[in-house]
Amino acid sequence: MTTKTRLFTSLLSCGIAALVAGAANGDPVFCIAVGGGFGSGGTSFIARNFTVPTPGVCVPWTGFTKTASTVVLFTSGTGCMSSTGKVLTVSVSSQDPSYFGPGQLGSDYIELCPTGSTGCALSHGSDQGTFSGSAKEEVCTGTLLHLPTNHD
Repeated sequence: MTTKTRLFTSLLSCGIAALVAGAANGDPVFCIAVGGGFGSGGTSFIARNFTVPTPGVCVPWTGFTKTASTVVLFTSGTGCMSSTGKVLTVSVSSQDPSYFGPGQLGSDYIELCPTGSTGCALSHGSDQGTFSGSAKEEVCTGTLLHLPTNHD
């Protein structure tokens, strides 16, 4: 492992530790299940310090994505609430060289009705990207927030 790779891995580990610690301290965490979510044959997108924006507003999405039994991808993008306040759209890119290949990204475009939204214009949420399938907000459990020391 090169010095540059060790430094990147070390900084990434510190960021993930802060993510999990922040969730334990009551910082807002938002989770989305695609195709049933992680642990149910699908994928889960997890973002710390993300709260559903007010109508017509976009905010950054940063965090990680868990899929398969051990794959953890690092994910960033934007979450926007429609002007009517009924549909949340999250557009993100994820990276994991072991999963996608060096320099390759996965992209997801997720639309869903956030919990508490009434009169949603969607019949169901969906992900039209790399992990395509049905999408819905899910409870951010300890299992979702847990990151193993080694992951693909």
